[in-house]
Amino acid sequence: MSQQDDIKLLRINYLHGPNIWTYRAVLEVWLDLGSLEDAPSHQLPGFNERLLALLPALLEHHCGVGERGGFIERLKEGTWAGHILEHVVIELLNLAGMPTGFGQTRSTSQRGVYRMVFRARDEQVARSALAEGHQLLTAAIHGTAYGPADVQAAAERIREQIDDCYLGPSTAAIVAAATDRGIPHIRLNDGNLVQLGYGASQRRIWTAETDLTGAIAEGIAHDKDLTKSLLASCGVPVPEGEIVTSAAEAWDSAQDIGLPVVVKPSDGNHGRGVSLDLKTREEVEAAFELAERHGSEVLVERYVRGHEHRLLVVGGRVVAAARGAVASVTGDGVSTVIELIDAQLNNDPRRGVGEDFPLSLIDTVSDGAIVLELQRQDLTPQAVPAAGREVLIQRNGNVAVDCTDAVHPEVDHIVSLAARVVGLDIAGVDVVAQDISRPLHEQGGAIVEVNAGPGLLMHLKPAEGAPRPVGRAICEHLFPLPGDAPDANASRHVSPQGRIPIVGIAGSEGGTQVARLVAWLLHLSGRHTGLACQSGLFLDQRRVESADSTSWAAGQRLLINRAVQAAVFENGADTILRTGLAYDRCQVGVVTDLNGAAALAEFDIAQDEQMFKVLRSQVDVVLPGGAAVLNADAAGVADMAPLCDGEVIFYSTNPDAPALSAPHSANGRALTLRQDEVVLIVGNTESFLPGLGKLAVWHQRHSASRISSSALLAAIGAAWALDIPLNLIGAGMQAFESNLQPAGRAV
Repeated sequence: MSQQDDIKLLRINYLHGPNIWTYRAVLEVWLDLGSLEDAPSHQLPGFNERLLALLPALLEHHCGVGERGGFIERLKEGTWAGHILEHVVIELLNLAGMPTGFGQTRSTSQRGVYRMVFRARDEQVARSALAEGHQLLTAAIHGTAYGPADVQAAAERIREQIDDCYLGPSTAAIVAAATDRGIPHIRLNDGNLVQLGYGASQRRIWTAETDLTGAIAEGIAHDKDLTKSLLASCGVPVPEGEIVTSAAEAWDSAQDIGLPVVVKPSDGNHGRGVSLDLKTREEVEAAFELAERHGSEVLVERYVRGHEHRLLVVGGRVVAAARGAVASVTGDGVSTVIELIDAQLNNDPRRGVGEDFPLSLIDTVSDGAIVLELQRQDLTPQAVPAAGREVLIQRNGNVAVDCTDAVHPEVDHIVSLAARVVGLDIAGVDVVAQDISRPLHEQGGAIVEVNAGPGLLMHLKPAEGAPRPVGRAICEHLFPLPGDAPDANASRHVSPQGRIPIVGIAGSEGGTQVARLVAWLLHLSGRHTGLACQSGLFLDQRRVESADSTSWAAGQRLLINRAVQAAVFENGADTILRTGLAYDRCQVGVVTDLNGAAALAEFDIAQDEQMFKVLRSQVDVVLPGGAAVLNADAAGVADMAPLCDGEVIFYSTNPDAPALSAPHSANGRALTLRQDEVVLIVGNTESFLPGLGKLAVWHQRHSASRISSSALLAAIGAAWALDIPLNLIGAGMQAFESNLQPAGRAV
């Protein structure tokens, strides 16, 4: 088989939101198999053996068979290259440390052309995995040189892309906890700035800092001398100390305070430039030079004996604690200190570079504190300690032993007070104590630092002890559950799920009109409302963008706007197929019709019957407490009712429509027209919508906009589902102004 038979990637499309395949983001790839359409896997000599030699873990793929070895069974029976590529990409993602379980491959109306999708939380990672998988599969088909080392290299390249693109472990833990609570999230940059929730109900996090973390509080925390002064004034035990400007002054201060002392930068972090238990002038002056390189000012303070502890305070309470351990090596009379560190400390699998490791690698080249510690023992990194001699390497920097359950209530109180005094909603408080299970004043313990934006890894993945659900604690702090007493810093006006009312309208007829009417009624109900539709982007009835805004990107602009208290989205079939929905779930989903297939040839849709699978996405995402508003007059739309997790409200201009009889037996709701007025049906009861009156008059007033009675019913049904008072709905429809205002400056 020649190279011209390679699988061609015709089109690659990233679907950001819920789509025809799944609720989550996927990479959709259009493939042309060429002559491979006539050569399934069992007809390619040696192919299955070559593929399994490269990816033996394909044995674990269940595929459609539903059990281990299912995909292997499909290979032996004969399956096509598009389906194989799906599994190759998924397995490469697994090998790269980003397990992915979802994938599908479907044929199109064009022979040999397929649509293949797989779960992809990041577009660049997905594209990288696709490129590597395509290369591997091509090599396996042609039998060209490609071995296990090449597979490993491919997985490593994908892993590097993951490291570049994915959230750090601290941020990821908070996002995962939010997801478990049903709180949506939006990543706001390429780093760890993430929005939890939508619109006015959002909170923002940046690693372990939140939008409740004040700039003044963070500034105080960075100034260790100021922090100590404030804490001492409130009765929090802290070691006395002072700022110095020279090595000589550092020694004078040390003598005044009383030896031993600690010398450290006043605004440093992560223990950099910190020297402990200093007893001589030479040690103090050398420590000053080290600290000066790591901060703007140098602080000399009393040395507190005991173990270093890090206590995590969230919303005024301690939620996790970790204890430090001294790092040392034992000489063998042959190896240098550097060699002993590598053999006895750095070989620990818990040590490594980056946030994935609870313990850091020890580097004598870059860490001046270690060199200084060795000098105090008359050693250098190149020295060879005598056999049996214990050499102290690090006094701090190894805080990774969980001790949460041992924290004394009095320690909890003092530490929480320290965080409140500084003003931090989330703080990492460093405590030195010989026994954290005893009150600090009994043992001469003290708080030595209060840190803003603390790392969470030591609590999520401790070197010893049980992991702590700190991500959940932060999530509950930002989004208090009903019945919880919110922290003084937390807002009482944020939804526990971080959600605002969202209405999505799908269909090809009257969608813009329905969207504008619903947005108008939401506006009258007192909510600052965003609207994204074909007529543009609107903020509280002010058009800020006149271009078609039925895209994922335009929708995101509404969801990240902190002023938006409710949002309405017009979603054509093109939007769902090209980008996916802009939101994960909605309170109300409206489907007006299943027309419009003629304009979707590029998506291999030619018949209106195919539109059901596309537009059902709008019904699939309705929240359990929400409602689907379905047009009973449009063929096929009523059949979407069983797909809705919430209530279903039918509307029809024909009072005798069969679908309208369903609410009578289920005590449900529906809308129709009778005597030229809107009729609301609740169970067996019918009533006219108050405040609107005869529709002929209304339609005459809005004749220029040509709003149909069906669109009017859809909008009223959506407003009814949102629990907008009926009097306000009727009066609002009477007051609606159909003329659009000119677009203003985008904000």
